[in-house]
Amino acid sequence: MHYPIPVSPQEIVDLRQKPVNEELIAAAIAGVVQVARSKGQTLDDLTAEVLADDRLLDRDSRRWLSDIVAQAWQTLP
Repeated sequence: MHYPIPVSPQEIVDLRQKPVNEELIAAAIAGVVQVARSKGQTLDDLTAEVLADDRLLDRDSRRWLSDIVAQAWQTLP
């Protein structure tokens, strides 16, 4: 992977400056998982955040993303 996994919320935000591609998205998801764990959040906490209603994603997209986040949670050390 060409992008290091972000270790802070600011590093995740800084990814906005990079061109979007699959590797960047994977790094962002891994970073979100790592930051959530470092804050003591559970997978349920993080899933609830992803599933929370917002104006960016529709319900089906949020559900799809929450599944990917759960897979990352279970896969990452």
